[in-house]
Amino acid sequence: MRLKLGRPDIGRYADRFNVPAADGDLSVTFLGVSSLLFDDGQSAFLTDGFFSRPSLLRVAVSRIAPDPKRIDTALSRADIGRLDAVVPVHTHFDHGLDAAAVAARTGATLFGSESAAYIGRGGGLPDGQIAVARSAHEQSFGSFTLTLIASTHCPPDRYPGAITEPLAPPARADAYKCGEAWSILVEHTTGRTALVQGSAGYVAGSLEGRRADVAYLGVGQLGLLDDDYVTAYWQHTVRAVGAKRAVLIHWDDFFRPLDQPLRALPYAGDDLDATMRRLERLAAADDVTLHFPTVWQREDPWSGLT
Repeated sequence: MRLKLGRPDIGRYADRFNVPAADGDLSVTFLGVSSLLFDDGQSAFLTDGFFSRPSLLRVAVSRIAPDPKRIDTALSRADIGRLDAVVPVHTHFDHGLDAAAVAARTGATLFGSESAAYIGRGGGLPDGQIAVARSAHEQSFGSFTLTLIASTHCPPDRYPGAITEPLAPPARADAYKCGEAWSILVEHTTGRTALVQGSAGYVAGSLEGRRADVAYLGVGQLGLLDDDYVTAYWQHTVRAVGAKRAVLIHWDDFFRPLDQPLRALPYAGDDLDATMRRLERLAAADDVTLHFPTVWQREDPWSGLT
């Protein structure tokens, strides 16, 4: 098979960067890959918090570690002071690398899998600042209630398995094993709900009976998989929870610094155009609106939904 060169032009989808801006206290801010800040002015939590974004060359040939300057710059730009929780969707480096450092800076509880706990311990967090999730059990953080449901990583999982001892950076990228992947159900005291599916994996039936107004849908690597997989993924995430708005995440080139304009992953690693062709058909059939989030912008994904 001939390798397709280049990368999709994200400008083709400019009209889909249209999640309504937040004009009230409750908002969601996209910060690249699967990092999402949920904030209502009193309580806030962050998925992943991956801001260091080391280059592909660095990931391939050397050890990686949180970049304090990039983390501090991102926290400042997003106006993040204190957080109630940092929640890695799984523990590959593009999700878990900075989790302990962000939790340390914000006073947040690092909440996730046993693998996430080992990242926390390796990063110097005290045990009192680490909480291990149990699948399908609710955990409240201020105004938000989170329910983490065991899921899977999108195939292929390049670093499968679990982290089984404290992971202190710098470390090779393959030390950041996936651990448990989660579907994260979010409920705010206002009654607004969301699903965060950080990786394009699913467990058939795991979300049946659950409800979410909005789905933040990870699409990384989805463009390399066949129609049957994409249809099943949509069925067991967006359709399962009855979401009427799907906001696509984990599409951007995470080897590129966050202070540069976001771009799609190259065709060698994904095909966003193929993903969009399939998801547009599925969304139209289910009367679901399909969007991209705008990085750094406070958005209200529930606006206009009934």
